[in-house]
Amino acid sequence: MSDMTVNGFFEGLAPKLNAEPEMLGGMDCLYQFNVGTFAYNVLIKDRKAAVAEGEAASPNCTVIISQEDFIDILSGKLNGQKAFFTGRLKVAGDIGMALKLGAFFG
Repeated sequence: MSDMTVNGFFEGLAPKLNAEPEMLGGMDCLYQFNVGTFAYNVLIKDRKAAVAEGEAASPNCTVIISQEDFIDILSGKLNGQKAFFTGRLKVAGDIGMALKLGAFFG
């Protein structure tokens, strides 16, 4: 995944998640991702995901991480839990929703 980019990840996220609607069952939430200078939000409702660029008005869960650490998580060089416990990944809002994020990156 050496060519993985933040934009590329989020551009491909909705099709990936919508291809497996059972993975989204029971989720009704709005995630905000602040990755370095990039901002994306992901709305999950009725087993469908929609990704938009920019800040969401009232996200349930906000993830804040540097661009480098985000790419390292995607490429498998950095464990998400380790990044969280060492302060490299910050979460605001519903921590329970943050725990469900592993499905996004798999």
